[in-house]
Amino acid sequence: MELNDEITINAPMSDVYAALNDPEILRQCIPGCEELIKHSETELEAKVVLKVGPVKAKFSGDVTLDTAGAPSAFSLTGQGNGGAAGHAKGGADVTLRDEDGQTILTYAAKAEIGGKLAQLGSRLIQSTAKKLAGKFFKTFAEVVEQVDA
Repeated sequence: MELNDEITINAPMSDVYAALNDPEILRQCIPGCEELIKHSETELEAKVVLKVGPVKAKFSGDVTLDTAGAPSAFSLTGQGNGGAAGHAKGGADVTLRDEDGQTILTYAAKAEIGGKLAQLGSRLIQSTAKKLAGKFFKTFAEVVEQVDA
């Protein structure tokens, strides 16, 4: 499954990049996130509760950041286990571009799922993933714009 989108955030690129590296801001924005722990500059641990169709699961997982192209580009990879509900792994490439004091954030994400979740059907999974990604970026933009105001 692949997700791609672009959003405009009314804040300077440096502020957007800083927010993408702030565990507290990310925790507020990730749907269902109960806990986000930063173990190092490139390693995070997350606990997230999600409901996908009839399946509700608590995922525990690790995320690794690759900041080689920072601050204008970086990538992340992660995997999570939801017990009996299944597992997920994936990654995303994120680019930031400054445009007249605003930041254009573009992402391309890929994910693979297994277990009970994989049995739900690709349409439900795809629509849920799009909805969750949309909710994350909408909330993220609002939080960053408030901090920047």
